[in-house]
Amino acid sequence: MKISEIKNHLSNSNQIAFQLPNGEIVPSHFHVTEVGVVSKHFIDCGGTVRKEEKANFQLWEADDYDHRLHPEKLTNIIELSEKVLEMGDLEIEVEYQGDTIGKYDLDFDGSNFLLLSKTTDCLAKDKCGIPEQKPRIKMSAIGNSTETSCTPGGGCC
Repeated sequence: MKISEIKNHLSNSNQIAFQLPNGEIVPSHFHVTEVGVVSKHFIDCGGTVRKEEKANFQLWEADDYDHRLHPEKLTNIIELSEKVLEMGDLEIEVEYQGDTIGKYDLDFDGSNFLLLSKTTDCLAKDKCGIPEQKPRIKMSAIGNSTETSCTPGGGCC
């Protein structure tokens, strides 16, 4: 989800809820403690230099049970961040403290913001000899040879 998309969803919401991949809802007294831009400059395993830039939201909960972040307040925080940090319409990555700091992609299901699990990947599959897609084998093609196939009543099973 991009910055423009979250602002659009917030403008049509009267409350904010974030749902973890396991279905649990982040406690409603969470704070957004940071909105920032994270830049990553790296080289992949195939030797290609890459740059990546994302908007980063950090969610945090404390013993402040009366705190509730309203959509208009989060919109104001985002807009201030856009102005001060000269942030473009970046993809959003969310950090949330579980057993360790988890990083999530973000989506929206019409009522909750969904924290989506992130995975690692090889960005140079062609240089590493990893096929982009696993070869598909039709199960019906397995055992079509009369030498290796069993037939009902054939005694091979």
